[in-house]
Amino acid sequence: MTQSSQYAAAGVDIDTKMHTINLIKEAVRSTYRPEVLSDTGSFGGLFSAAGIKGMNDPVLVASTDGVGTKTKVATKMDRWDTIGQDIVNHCVNDILVQGARPLFFLDYVASSQIIPEQVAKVVEGMAVACRVARCALLGGETPEMPGVYLPGEIDVVGTIVGVVERGKLITGSRIRPGDAIIGLVSSGLHTNGYSLARHALADLDWTSPYPGLGGESIGEVLLKAHLSYLGAIEKLWAADIDIHGMAHLTGGGFIDNPPRVFPEGVGAIINRRTWPVPPIFDLIQELGKVSNEEMFRVFNMGLGMLVIVPAEQASLVLTTLPFASYRVGEIVAGKKEVAIK
Repeated sequence: MTQSSQYAAAGVDIDTKMHTINLIKEAVRSTYRPEVLSDTGSFGGLFSAAGIKGMNDPVLVASTDGVGTKTKVATKMDRWDTIGQDIVNHCVNDILVQGARPLFFLDYVASSQIIPEQVAKVVEGMAVACRVARCALLGGETPEMPGVYLPGEIDVVGTIVGVVERGKLITGSRIRPGDAIIGLVSSGLHTNGYSLARHALADLDWTSPYPGLGGESIGEVLLKAHLSYLGAIEKLWAADIDIHGMAHLTGGGFIDNPPRVFPEGVGAIINRRTWPVPPIFDLIQELGKVSNEEMFRVFNMGLGMLVIVPAEQASLVLTTLPFASYRVGEIVAGKKEVAIK
């Protein structure tokens, strides 16, 4: 007990951490699939691979990411229900680009001082997204590190593991000149560009409805949850759409992300007038004095995922997707780069 109280005096309270774990147990358990063999509190999460035996040549696909300084927006607004969804959906989309469906997710929520109710809200958001994605929240860590993180701040990171048949891997190797590029709408900034956005918008009121944002405040718009595109892409697969490639528009925006899936000898032309850019981006650009070129490299500009398909299937894609989407460009012969027209 003496050691524990001295540890608390140094800034780390074990009892608080255990209370936090108790608060999130039911949310975590609500994501469990039949393959989960462990419970909260285990040293390692257990997930049966028996179901993969039914696949011909299963390939595991893994990804790790964080929500970056969007956590500072959550701190400013004292709202914690969306950033947990952000990290799960971000990771789901990252492996979806290669054709994988998620199996399980691991989280890391760190702070200078654990506030149990705050962490519980974040993890409950993760659980919401995991249930939608049919992904088990298999385990996680909630370290308390005074002196590393600023007081009141948290860091949210996640790792996802999914699976895909080797024969159904989407590598981008079949992308050809003439293919159509379909843009799937985003909910806003998703999880990228927040350092620039916070700088540009720093002097404004974030809590009252802001003109031009549809009756919402800046804080509400900035905290909109990152969309998952799993359900939308599954509808395309069910409609026998031949997806040649996908690009998740995260850090690097339109400039750095699509070329990651291009084979040698092809590039892309994106027509920026083919979809409506949400007003939050115009506000950031105006107040931050940001060039068009930088906007398209930092932000998703209202499109969270690009799907590349044969041109003759473009119309079917647009009618099959369950939400707004646009034909925004095409694949062309040339260097592995994107031109914004």
